[in-house]
Amino acid sequence: MLHRIRRRRRWLSYLCLAFGAAACPAFAEPASSGLRTVLATNAAPAAGGGATIRTVVARRGQTVAQVLAAAGVERREVEPAVSALAPLLPPKAALPAGHALTLRQAPGDDALIAVSLQAQPGRTVTVTRTPTGWIAHEAMEGQRRHLVLARGGIHENLLDDLRAAGLPDGLGRELVQGLAHEVDFQRDIRPGDQFEILFERYRDPAGDLLHEGRMLHAAFAIGGRHLSLWRYDTAAGPDWFDDEGRSLRRAFLRTPLDGARVTSGFGMRSHPVLGYTRKHQGIDFAAPRGTPVLAAADGEVIQIGWMRGYGRVITLQHAEDRTTRYAHLSAFAPGLKVGDRLRQGELVGRVGRTGVATGNHLHFELAEAGMQIDPAKARTHPAEVLEGAELAAFQASRQALVTQLARLQPMQEVAAAED
Repeated sequence: MLHRIRRRRRWLSYLCLAFGAAACPAFAEPASSGLRTVLATNAAPAAGGGATIRTVVARRGQTVAQVLAAAGVERREVEPAVSALAPLLPPKAALPAGHALTLRQAPGDDALIAVSLQAQPGRTVTVTRTPTGWIAHEAMEGQRRHLVLARGGIHENLLDDLRAAGLPDGLGRELVQGLAHEVDFQRDIRPGDQFEILFERYRDPAGDLLHEGRMLHAAFAIGGRHLSLWRYDTAAGPDWFDDEGRSLRRAFLRTPLDGARVTSGFGMRSHPVLGYTRKHQGIDFAAPRGTPVLAAADGEVIQIGWMRGYGRVITLQHAEDRTTRYAHLSAFAPGLKVGDRLRQGELVGRVGRTGVATGNHLHFELAEAGMQIDPAKARTHPAEVLEGAELAAFQASRQALVTQLARLQPMQEVAAAED
């Protein structure tokens, strides 16, 4: 199947070369004043990063999910992308015959990064993979982009504080989720801690609000620590970077699920079911049944199935001779099998209580060179560090936002500079 898809892409590339740019569909992206169009040959690397841009065409009556599946995108990537797109485009909506969808895929493994299509004339919807999941947004012709600053103090509930400062709820939840692996907002916060968020807002030519945009900058002073982050689009999708171009995303997630609490750490303990004392080889995270469990790092599935007391369990092989194990799952990610490769943050399975377990939880193990180690103390490093031309481009983008920030007061809007 993969061979046929690659052969089809190669022939499409030949057609584009033979008939010129008119035969090559465009990839539309939101711009500061309407839509910016970037021409790209089917299955050709996108300029400035190596990502692949493909255009696929719907048959009569196909949904977005069906078009993606027919294009060879795996089900575990299709489902979260379509789900995130649902508020802007109903998942069961049938597309007209010949309707074009533009896919952006990562170099090397063809992992899906973004899907874009024109939902109505003048309205383009896009869903994009981020380190914290898929995010959908829309772009309207003629819209005007403004920058807005939200600033305030942190008291007891960060989401309430962000809302009070003027940040929309959806962006607030996205921010807290994205920082959850870096900042403990329950234990690290102290009286007097502050935040500053720069985000987009789109208006029509008359000044009426169309929709909120993306967060571009987030700064926190928490517990004596200063954290300054900037959104930047890489070939693998948008990510958050510090002032020096180091990704906030770590190469290894110590907590591979959101909204969980530790119920049992690494080390000696009295087993809650068997009753005797023995070494606990991982960390237990309590979470509701069905909570998504995510890959802690890029890796390959080397074991999946039922394993005695572990119940439903998956083991991944990672770089640096590391393996991770996810046990007591209620279900596996759809279609997942031995040999499949997962990117960090992709769905592994869902929390359950299979095997020997007293309640719904994830048992998470990490091993290096076959030796079990404490995931909470595992060494980790930024997943990406920008260098060379890309670092220069990032710093230019960051400096432009710094200049805009200097002009803003809290909840004041300023028209964004043209790209």
